[in-house]
Amino acid sequence: MRDTILKYVLQNSIKFKGAPNPKAIMGKILGENPDLRKKAGEVSKIIAEIIKEIENMPLNEQQAKLESLAPELLNSKPAERKKKELQLKNVKEGAPVVMRFAPNPSGPLHLGHARAAVLNDYFAKKYNGKLILRLEDTDPKRVMPEAYEMIKEDLEWLGVKIDDVIVQSDRLPIYYEYGTKLIEMGHAYVCDCEAEEFRELRANGKPCVCRDLGVEKNLELWNKMLNNEIDGVAVRLKTDIEHKNPSIRDFPIFRIENTPHPKTGTKYRVYPLMNLSVSVDDHLLGMTHVLRGKDHIVNTEKQKYIFDYFGWEMPEYIHYGILKIDGPILSTSKMSEGIKNNEFTGWDDPRFGTLRALKRRGIKPEAIYKSMVDIGVKQADVKYSWENLHAVNKDIIDKDARRFFFVENPKTLIIEGAKITTINLRAHPSREEFGTRELIFDGNIYISDDLEVNKMYRLMELHNIVVEKIENNTIYAKYHSDDFKIAKENKAKIIHWIPVKDAIPTTVINTEGEKIKGFAEKDFKIVNIDDFVQFERFGFVRIDEKKDDEIICYYTHN
Repeated sequence: MRDTILKYVLQNSIKFKGAPNPKAIMGKILGENPDLRKKAGEVSKIIAEIIKEIENMPLNEQQAKLESLAPELLNSKPAERKKKELQLKNVKEGAPVVMRFAPNPSGPLHLGHARAAVLNDYFAKKYNGKLILRLEDTDPKRVMPEAYEMIKEDLEWLGVKIDDVIVQSDRLPIYYEYGTKLIEMGHAYVCDCEAEEFRELRANGKPCVCRDLGVEKNLELWNKMLNNEIDGVAVRLKTDIEHKNPSIRDFPIFRIENTPHPKTGTKYRVYPLMNLSVSVDDHLLGMTHVLRGKDHIVNTEKQKYIFDYFGWEMPEYIHYGILKIDGPILSTSKMSEGIKNNEFTGWDDPRFGTLRALKRRGIKPEAIYKSMVDIGVKQADVKYSWENLHAVNKDIIDKDARRFFFVENPKTLIIEGAKITTINLRAHPSREEFGTRELIFDGNIYISDDLEVNKMYRLMELHNIVVEKIENNTIYAKYHSDDFKIAKENKAKIIHWIPVKDAIPTTVINTEGEKIKGFAEKDFKIVNIDDFVQFERFGFVRIDEKKDDEIICYYTHN
């Protein structure tokens, strides 16, 4: 663990010319090594120890040390490997590609959904095809009424182009029609066995007594189901009763659900299960290619029975590995429950992995889109890289993000013997048209660093001071000199500062939902809602709200 931390400390120290930022180092370590989150206290302690150890080490020695440990970290941007362009298999010449994105409307979309949405959109556009949004809402207990529109909004923000929208609860008569056909062909039957009894028979590869009922009797029972005359039954598809996978043996395709549906109320009680509705829709809607997680491989085998019974051609099913996403909350039920209990602020709470939360934090849709295309459709499981997402997002927002000083958890520092000084700093390192920003030093400032008595410090872009005393959270110091060489000779730490009289109260909400109170410099008041700024040596933030007495920001990333 110490070796891991050392390379990140060295990288940060080199980047900031020998003035490493512990918070930035901590964020990067925990972002790239989530297994260390539970040891955050120990990590923080080791960071402080290593910073102390290397503070007298010249930068060229630090670079040599990092080159021996992790030479790839010496470059701010790793060399990009040329990636093969994503392709679909078995695209028929002259036949349009038709794909679908099929979420359950149980809540807004989260980062896990983004992979399927983006890849389907990518291929539909690549092959000049069609992308259908299919809202799979045939389980009334899992439907959240607002989600129908939320999903469409999320997709529009993500840059996914939808050509048609299909809602499965509008298509129940169609599923009934094909359920009837399966019973008429002798491929399905109505089963009234107790669940436990059927499970035991299935486990032993034995059929239940219902399996041998004739077509006429099954149609009679099926009509009773549709007419609300019987309860406690299901329709099962006849498969190989001795199949090596017990879950495939006579799996259910319709069941009775008495929960009112948000769209259709109590009009229907008989609902298709996923393998029936998906098979029927994939055929009728002309799907040519279907992207799905490898956890659906068994469902693909189940659905093949239905395609074969009807003599339909199956789409090209492409199964990809699981996307492992550490950090944000992705469970829709957990998010919904927490919102109801006022534990979270809403679907865009920064602790969530919803697209709405990422948008509020300041993650651009183009960055998410690119990261999902980069992951592609490989069958191996993939660990999602927040560092890559942040790097792509930084490339997008950096060019427009003005720079400002920000002092968190402020302490008052009073300096004697220094003249009133006005300094002008560039608002952006490469955008001259952004002009400069003005800080007026009058000896009364805010800082966030913990200072020590009798030690020299350098106020960034200003001068050197020596601390004389600390009383009641107020630090008293004396002006020493202007020359930066003196600060370097005395190993003086460089600290950010904000003039007290011009300070703009600012709150940054981090990814844990915590509110970091502080002050920004006076020119910060010119920013607009949705602007991005970079608080130097703190990170990028998105401006969320401007009040008369405070500006609210969301932390984006380093």
